[in-house]
Amino acid sequence: MSEAPARPLWTRLWPVALLLAGAVLVHASGLTGYLSLDSLRQHHQLLSGWVDGHRALAAIAFVALYITAVTFSMPGAVILTLAGGLYFGAVPGTLLTLLGATTGATLIFLMARRVFGGRAMDRLGAPAARIAEGIRRDAVPYLLTLRLVPVFPFFLVNLVPAFVGVPLPVYVATTALGIIPATAIYSTAGAGLDRILDSEAPVSLGMILTPEILIGLGGLAFLALASIPIRRRLESRQPRP
Repeated sequence: MSEAPARPLWTRLWPVALLLAGAVLVHASGLTGYLSLDSLRQHHQLLSGWVDGHRALAAIAFVALYITAVTFSMPGAVILTLAGGLYFGAVPGTLLTLLGATTGATLIFLMARRVFGGRAMDRLGAPAARIAEGIRRDAVPYLLTLRLVPVFPFFLVNLVPAFVGVPLPVYVATTALGIIPATAIYSTAGAGLDRILDSEAPVSLGMILTPEILIGLGGLAFLALASIPIRRRLESRQPRP
């Protein structure tokens, strides 16, 4: 049986070129400069009035902006999450943010898998292949842990699963589930920001991401990691066929 002809290089690299071009345009537009608490306070009344008058359109625009921010690794995703809670409410803001963040992360995942292939790490030698196989075997707890505690950049966590061949449904599910706690926290905090923004009181992200919240997220991540040895222990007790 003859092997399938290799795809031309440009058919694999055009997503990268498109992503880089989009990132350059987004950063050149100055859009990232608006993703700050100071900018949110400055334009709060204008944005609030527009959202109240165009609810459905504002929701669509918010999701599109969040997808853009994630896809092009724009700083300020936390500010967007706060804004979602501020202008749409805690629960709707959480849902809209989950939709935008998960969609943007999935686009990066699909792009990386198309360019590098679903088992890119296997080609780096036996040690990398073993690491990749371990991640594939325990993909759910590993990915949930990375999402629950944002130790690594969001963009990097989007790419690595594509390199090791994590199935798309597992990736999407763990992304959506893993970002729920932090998203709900920031959206709920954002829902109460209007009084602070209308006053002269200072506001910072440190006021929102308190040590108690960090400890809570860390506890959830620990539970996700703890499921790995527990599951393996249970599997080892199963009778072999």
